[in-house]
Amino acid sequence: MKFVDEASIYVEAGRGGHGCVSLRRAKFIPRGGPDGGDGGKGGDIIVAGKSDLASLLDFKYKRNYKAENGTSGGKNNRTGKNGADTVIYVPLGTIVYEESELEPLFNVMKDGEHHVAARGGRGGRGNTRFVTPTHRAPMEHDDGEEGGQHHLRLVLKLLADVGLVGLPNAGKSTLISRLTDAKPKVGNYPFTTLTPALGVLRDREKTFVIADIPGIIEGASAGKGLGLTFLKHIERTNMLLIVLDGSSLSVKNDYETLMDELKTYKDEMLHKQRIIVLNKTDLIAGDKLKKWTTYFKKQGERLAKVSALTGNGIDTLKEMIADSRDSLALMDSQNG
Repeated sequence: MKFVDEASIYVEAGRGGHGCVSLRRAKFIPRGGPDGGDGGKGGDIIVAGKSDLASLLDFKYKRNYKAENGTSGGKNNRTGKNGADTVIYVPLGTIVYEESELEPLFNVMKDGEHHVAARGGRGGRGNTRFVTPTHRAPMEHDDGEEGGQHHLRLVLKLLADVGLVGLPNAGKSTLISRLTDAKPKVGNYPFTTLTPALGVLRDREKTFVIADIPGIIEGASAGKGLGLTFLKHIERTNMLLIVLDGSSLSVKNDYETLMDELKTYKDEMLHKQRIIVLNKTDLIAGDKLKKWTTYFKKQGERLAKVSALTGNGIDTLKEMIADSRDSLALMDSQNG
């Protein structure tokens, strides 16, 4: 399935029904009396969250959404029927903007959560509403109001507990397949991951959603490569796994590149909990492994040494992720 994380749509709520002008014909009532009913309300456009959606792909094929109009009022004071609402389902983590605005209208974070994106027009008043002691047979009425019309921009930021960040070919796809039930494409070449992949890690009777973000290259925060397009998907994560290719000749430089790109994109990225994952340890000599262990300790980083290919160290990494999540939960409870 193609992953789409931005889309523009046009929404139009229903118009309210017109008020009715009617004079009843009844015995013993000279010249009759007004009995025109009100028009029905137009349908709303509602945006709702749906947990089994993972992309905004549908909005590439359908861009216009309209709710039903209310019907006009009738004689005998019959109120017109309200127009049916139109519900637009979006993935969790979708932010909705007015097309030309920078501030969001609302975020959709929970399954079933819904927001009115365009309100239906009010139904017009029938002539019965215009009766006064001195105006006994009014012929006035209101037309129904037009429904709200908006050009909306939808932006999806994935909801995940943990984000995997690394340079191309660091082994992130293999790692997430070891940690979770995800089955991403795996290959020994750059940019195996072209779209974010989500997986679920189950540990200690708890679950963690992990997002594998396409490989970041130097300059990603300035728009180079795939990085800038997908960096936004780790903004909402609580923790980062910085995945490094331990067999690389430039582990230190790779680490500094990733830290610089995260900071340049948003300084808050460096305030998230993180674990440095030194991958491909099956290809590293013992003295080099010791060297990098000492280096990252001096940097104040927590280090996990793993081989995603063989599975070595994966259980220890799972424990570290669970421990970090427990400490975050404790901090939240103390701050709350």
